[in-house]
Amino acid sequence: MPMDHALPDTLPVRWPAGATAPPAETDAALDRAVTVLRAGGLVAIPTETVYGLAGLALSESSVERIFIAKGRLSTNPLIVHVDGVEMARALASEWPVAAERIARACWPGPVTVVVPKAPHVPDIVTAGGPTVAIRCPDQRVTRELIARLGEPLAAPSANRSLRLSPTTAAHVLESLGAKVDLILDAGSCGRGIESTVVDCTVSPPAILRPGPLSATALAAALGETLAAPTTDPSAPARSPGQAARHYAPRTPLEISPSAAERVSALLRAGKRVGWLTTGAADARTRRIATSAEVVVVPMPDDPVTHAAMLYAVLHAIDKRSLDWIIVDEPPAGDDWQAIHDRLTRAASPDEAPTDDDASPSSSG
Repeated sequence: MPMDHALPDTLPVRWPAGATAPPAETDAALDRAVTVLRAGGLVAIPTETVYGLAGLALSESSVERIFIAKGRLSTNPLIVHVDGVEMARALASEWPVAAERIARACWPGPVTVVVPKAPHVPDIVTAGGPTVAIRCPDQRVTRELIARLGEPLAAPSANRSLRLSPTTAAHVLESLGAKVDLILDAGSCGRGIESTVVDCTVSPPAILRPGPLSATALAAALGETLAAPTTDPSAPARSPGQAARHYAPRTPLEISPSAAERVSALLRAGKRVGWLTTGAADARTRRIATSAEVVVVPMPDDPVTHAAMLYAVLHAIDKRSLDWIIVDEPPAGDDWQAIHDRLTRAASPDEAPTDDDASPSSSG
């Protein structure tokens, strides 16, 4: 049941790398989170990718609360978080060799495997489909929480549906407010974008959503090259993050291969512009930055650091009451694929109403 409060408590959960057990404050916060979850509440949990909005994965009523809190359509499946391979296998009617190889090589870590679901996994978790998406996060506070519960957590990103994912506890509070019952604050997420999702029900496996682990890294773990995904619009989605528009700030965002020219044109048109650029040191960029109507944000030119910063920067710049956000087109290549994916979806035209105010169907 929902907790009776105006806004959720935010509890710090630190666990120093050299400590075998969590500090007393973290231990108490985890016990409280277990109590909230077992009562049917929702807890925002830290992971290495983004913060998740967690409820008991095997409780249909808890999962329904996640959909309602996010305004998420029931056709968008959830990722189930586990504390290890044994718990993952219990959620699957079949555990493919590819899933075993990925789990053994890459878990805990930012990769999700899609496998045939076991009958006891509620259909609302899987958008009514025959598969379930599972991962073991590389955040030991959250793995300890799952272990104390003794059962998996369904945990999509802890934000309103289709909006920017949260990489800090403050982002969660800003987006969801009293729709979440408790927030566990472990600081900023290290990876900064959502996990790679791999369909292990096909041979060879296919990446359904690019993420921090590249196709090259996964091919090395699998011992085979991954396939391009096939899509069937009439079939239930097997992975989240498939909507054309997703991960979007409220300010219109545009990717530009000639960003300096685009920013200059918008400034001449009287617009206020935010510009995310890897060329902040360029002379032309410095000249443009002298305008009071532009906010230039230097971005790293390596994909790992770039990804870690991306959502946090977009959250900050989205508060500046700007007319446009212009982003340098990222370089081509496997290492930048996930960033391309997120920015392309964020820049997609908002032609149809979003599901911000939607509720899941009664059938889930």
